[in-house]
Amino acid sequence: MSDIAHTVEVDLDHAAAVEAVTAALADQGFGVLSTIDVQATLQAKLGERIDAYTILGACNPALAHAALSANPEVGLLLPCNVTVRRAEGRTIVQAVDPGALLGVAAGTGAELGETASDAGTRLRAALDSLPVAAE
Repeated sequence: MSDIAHTVEVDLDHAAAVEAVTAALADQGFGVLSTIDVQATLQAKLGERIDAYTILGACNPALAHAALSANPEVGLLLPCNVTVRRAEGRTIVQAVDPGALLGVAAGTGAELGETASDAGTRLRAALDSLPVAAE
């Protein structure tokens, strides 16, 4: 999965990581439009228990506008998803690589590629600003 995401392991519990990621995204011009508590949803709908797992739908309005102006169908790929999850006692944060997602969109032009690259750079910067777990 590393081809489509930037991944960091953070030295925070799940709730603190969600707060830190939200703040780091804001520092890069992204707002969180949606928050999906996958753990609670699967418990409520299926009775399944999983480790803490949250999906944040992040959007940078200027980049979204540029991408939609270049190709309205790119809206199918928005917002940029960032996940915060617990696995084996660790907290893992992943941000989608918008450039990798463009591979599924036909007829993407240079302008859209530049916008995706900018979004990817900002998402990586947000994750790279988080407190990394000691190895």
